[in-house]
Amino acid sequence: MSWTDERVELLRKLWMDGLSASQIAAQLANGITRNAVIGKVHRLGLSGRVKSAAPSSAPRPRPAAPRPQRMATPRLATPIVRGATALALQPAQFIAAAPRLVDDVVIPISERVTIMELREGMCRWPLGDPSTPDFRYCGGRSDIAATYCAAHARMAYQPAQDRRRDRERERRQAQQIG
Repeated sequence: MSWTDERVELLRKLWMDGLSASQIAAQLANGITRNAVIGKVHRLGLSGRVKSAAPSSAPRPRPAAPRPQRMATPRLATPIVRGATALALQPAQFIAAAPRLVDDVVIPISERVTIMELREGMCRWPLGDPSTPDFRYCGGRSDIAATYCAAHARMAYQPAQDRRRDRERERRQAQQIG
């Protein structure tokens, strides 16, 4: 398989016409795979392409990527602002939101354990920076089958219904602000 000038030009044309990598590979044939097409497209720097009109009138929902939980960040006090007045917000309108992770778990230093000290029935919640010598795990009591103690399990696992509700709330707030 080799990329001749003719094949590269045909690839560019088909890509700009909106064909998928699989469809282009089928047209080029002779050992050109879908992955080879994708790699060549990236090496050529082909980005934007003409999209064919979607037959459906409703927009397709995009699957949401899981987001890591974050601690509190300054947020707006949810004023509803529209138009150019969004630039008129005063610093006093910013407030620190309460942390999403409600429980502040205090682990006595005597319970914290290294990876070599971890045993069944111990919480494996990481504490600190793994690249430092004082990195430890919670070490609190947990069920044999559980990874974390009860307090850390509440932080680590959030019911799907709560995640959906939080995503919806964030989406509505973004629409109101934007």
